[in-house]
Amino acid sequence: MALAQHVPAAPAGRVGTQAGPVLSAADSMRVTVHGRGGHGSMPQSAVDPVVLAAMIVVRLQGIVSRETPPGETTVLTVGSIQAGSTSNVIPDRAVLQLNIRTYSERTRDTVLAAIRRIVTAECEASASPKAPEFEMLDRFPLTDNDPTVTARVAAAFDEFSGDRAGPLGRQTASEDFSDIPDVLGVPYTYWGIGGIDPATYQAAVAAGRVAEDVPVNHSPYFAPVIQPTLDTGTQALVVAALAWLAP
Repeated sequence: MALAQHVPAAPAGRVGTQAGPVLSAADSMRVTVHGRGGHGSMPQSAVDPVVLAAMIVVRLQGIVSRETPPGETTVLTVGSIQAGSTSNVIPDRAVLQLNIRTYSERTRDTVLAAIRRIVTAECEASASPKAPEFEMLDRFPLTDNDPTVTARVAAAFDEFSGDRAGPLGRQTASEDFSDIPDVLGVPYTYWGIGGIDPATYQAAVAAGRVAEDVPVNHSPYFAPVIQPTLDTGTQALVVAALAWLAP
């Protein structure tokens, strides 16, 4: 089997895993839509890709709220729009970069197909002179913990860590770890160890300001406290391995 761990934005000293999907699949897409450039004073002679891109952004929001089942966690983010370089010129194209997070292949396929359908329809509605272009960028698999492996590791965590062990909870982060066991055809489990100073975390919870006061992974302020994070991570790896290797 394969074992892996990471440090999420949780109280230091905590360790958690759970069976089933824990990290989302992720897809990044670059979409280029085409217009017809012209002077800003004569928009009737142009096809404005900025307006087209704006309509696409608004319409894409309906995929999560209207095309995915309630309770099926899905995240769709337009992280970048690039078009034009000055205020009085209508450009001839706009480039959008999207990021999608899903927890099932069915939902993943549905969302990706909906994006293509909506973008294509909006281009047609705007009389775009060329069909849109879609380019898939980064793609990360679903992290789906094996129930048998996870149960054995979770039991070992419970025995060793007591009330510091618990469920990880679904995370909308993504990871390429599962590519390795998937290629090898072996089961796996992935868990998280907390890295946020417990006093800081509890104060944020009490104030209802976790989102504001607890920095998440890849934030410039994310800096796990050295202890007990380092010891917890070392212990978790050893405990999980010994759950399988100890006589």
